[in-house]
Formats: sequence, structure tokens, C-alpha cells
Amino acid sequence: MTFAAISDSRLASDDAGVRRIAILDMADAENDADLPVLAAALRDDTSEEVRAEAAHVLAGRDDPDVVEALAVALSDPAAAVRAAAATSLTQLKDARAGERLLPWAGHEQAFVRAAALRGLKELRIAAASAPARLSLSHADAAVRREAVGVLGWLKADDALPELARLARSDSDADVRRVAVGALGLSSESGHVQVLDALLGALRDPAWPVREEAATTLAKLAPPAALPALLEALDDEAWQVALRAVRALGRLRDARALPALVPALAHAMGNLRKEAAIALGDIGAPEAAPTLALAADDPDPEVRKAARLALARLQAGASS
Repeated sequence: MTFAAISDSRLASDDAGVRRIAILDMADAENDADLPVLAAALRDDTSEEVRAEAAHVLAGRDDPDVVEALAVALSDPAAAVRAAAATSLTQLKDARAGERLLPWAGHEQAFVRAAALRGLKELRIAAASAPARLSLSHADAAVRREAVGVLGWLKADDALPELARLARSDSDADVRRVAVGALGLSSESGHVQVLDALLGALRDPAWPVREEAATTLAKLAPPAALPALLEALDDEAWQVALRAVRALGRLRDARALPALVPALAHAMGNLRKEAAIALGDIGAPEAAPTLALAADDPDPEVRKAARLALARLQAGASS
């Protein structure tokens, strides 16, 4: 008797534990011939635990029928099954299989719609842009968040006005945060709407949004962001101040020196380290004396960053 036949026999057992073990054994065998059996278990088994296990083991399988079964399972009566199916759909690698998810990205149930969009995000399927655009105004924040993610990964420049609007004014802080990050992925990231939205996000009431704004500005390094980033050094959230220091280094503007040099004496070691890195990035000789002091900092990471920064300054001076 073949392994598949043994597994089929156990899947007919009245004991859900036996059926679950059969599912796990089939997963270990990684035999594509077992995929229809696993998909059937996901659809039809009477045990929530068995259906959830089937959803788990189907993760990363790009078979179109498996994708369809996982998408159907997003509406399963059991929350554990729905969650497992949603997670497994994020493991898809083949855009052709992911295309089976496209109809689900417009589903009337918010959970199904959000999960389908999340599964589509990293596949970068151009056709996913349309349902994502439609979902930007959905009542459910999770749907809007996943729609933003799809458009960010697609670098959908035509969606910039909507993404900027969400970054500025969405009612959900996490949607605003994700929209701010998506603005940094666009190939038109120098667009005035992008900069205005990012500068506004540096003053958002929620510190994770402000942190994301500083992080995105570090990637884009627009010179016009200098005053806002200097102001962000005094943010009440250390996470924001740290990212602002990093962004100032990326700008390579010596006008930031009066603010960055004192940061080498900050109580937080991580911020002192970032300040040393930023001063090395800027490459201004005026920072050398303070960096020399920081080279004896009690924190080994700060000492290392300061010494590397000094080496960069010395290399720049001799070139």
C-alpha cells in the first residue's frame, strides 16, 4: 500500500486526532499528488482543528486549486481556520497562482477582502491595482491598510494623491502609518504631494506615524525636509528622534551639525550611535573633536560608530 493510500485511509478515521496526524505526515512527504486530498480536508473535514492544520500545511503551495481552497476557507465558520488560511495565502510566490485571488480582493466580507489583498501584495500583480484602488475608501481599516500595501508594492504612481490623502487624514493611525511608508516606494517620490504628506506626518498625533515619516524621509532624503527633521529631534517619542537623526545624516547637510553634535551626549546609547553615524555621513570636519570624545563612549556600539565616523572624516580630508 502506498503512503498516499495509507494517509487517505487515516483521513477517513472517526478520530480527528488521527486525521490531523495524517495531514502532518502528508505535509512532511511534500508530495504534490497529495494536494487535492489536503485541499479536500480543508474544505470538508468536520473538525475545526483538522481544517486549520490543512490550511497551515498548504502554505506556500502555488497550485491554483489550493489557492482557491484557501480563499474559500477565508469564510470558514471557525476563526482559527480563517486565520490559518489568511496566513498561508501570504506565502504565495507564483503570480500565476496568485491571480486566482483577484476575485476575492473585492469580496463583500471585510476579512476575506483584506486577506486576499494581503496575499496579493508581494506578488506585484498589475491587475491587483484596480481592486486595491477601490478598497482605499472601504469602511474597514484593515481593508484600507492592505489596499495601501498592494499599491505601495506596485509603485502605483497614479495612486499617489489617494495615498497622500490617507497619510494625512485617515481616521486609523495604522492606515496612516502604512500610507506614509507606501509613499516612499513610489518612483515619483519627489512629487510635491509626497513631500507635503510626509512633512505633515512628522506632526501626526500617533508616534508610530511620525516614526514612519522620519524613516521614509531617510530613504528619500529630500533637502526641503531639513527644518522639519531638526524639529523632530525634540519629539517626545525617542523612536521618532532616532529616525530623524538617521534622516539628517542621509541629507548630508552641514546645517544639521549644531543639532547633531549635542546628540552625541544623549542619555540613550542608540541615539548617540545614530548621531555618530550621521556625522560621518555628513563628513564635516567640525564634528571631529566631539567624535573623538565619543570614541571613548562607555557603549561599545557608540565607540565603534564614532571611530568609523572619524575614519571617514580623515579619509575625506586626505582625498
